[in-house]
Amino acid sequence: MSIQDDQIKPGPQGSSAYQSLLDEIRAGALLPGDRLREIELSERLGVSRTPVREAIRQLEADGLVTHVPRLGATVRSLDYAEVMELYEMRAVLEGTAARLAARAASDIELDELDVLNDRLAEAGTGPDAVRINKIFHATLLDAAKNRFLTKSTLSLQKALLILGPSQLLDSERAASAVAEHRRIMAALKARDGAAAESEMRAHIQAAQRMRIRALQERDRAKDRDL
Repeated sequence: MSIQDDQIKPGPQGSSAYQSLLDEIRAGALLPGDRLREIELSERLGVSRTPVREAIRQLEADGLVTHVPRLGATVRSLDYAEVMELYEMRAVLEGTAARLAARAASDIELDELDVLNDRLAEAGTGPDAVRINKIFHATLLDAAKNRFLTKSTLSLQKALLILGPSQLLDSERAASAVAEHRRIMAALKARDGAAAESEMRAHIQAAQRMRIRALQERDRAKDRDL
C-alpha cells in the first residue's frame, strides 16, 4: 500500500462497511485466516464493491488484514511471539496510564471507575460485561490525561482485536478481572502511582496467561483434527 492510498479515507458507505467488519473481527465472526471476498461481502453488507474495497484497505492500514498470495485479503493471524509482544506493550501502556491516573484523576473520575467495576461485577459474563470492561479501561485511560498515550493505546487495541472474542466470556476470568480492578482502584485512591502501575501490569499479565492457554488449546485441537 502506498502512502497516498493510506491517506485516502473511506466514504460514508465505506466507513459503515469498515465498522461492520471491525465489529465482526471483534466478535470472532471473522477469524484469523478468513478470506475477505469483495463480492460476498458486498452482498452481505448491502453495499457495492467500492465501499467494501475501501473498508478492506482501512483494515489493512490498521494492521488487521493482509494480502496472502493466491488468497487475497485475509484477516491477519498472529504467531506466538506477536501475541506476547502485543501483551507486553499493553502492560507498558496501560500500566503507564494507571500511574499517571493516580496523579491526575479527579475524584469524580475515580467514583465513575468504581461504579463501572460494580456494574461489571453485576454483568457477569457476556456482551454487557465486555462493553462495560471496555468503558472501564477507556475511562481510566482518559483519567491519565495524556493524549499521546491515548493515541498509542487505541492503536494497540485495534491490533488486539485479531485475537478474537474477549476473555470476559469466561466466568472465572470475569470474576478475577473485577477483583484485579478493585486492587487497581485501591492504589488509585491512595494516589500511589507505583502501586497502580504494578497492579495494572499484573491485571494485563493475568489476561496474557489465559490468552496463551487458549491459543495452546486451539492449536492442540487443530493437531488432533489433522
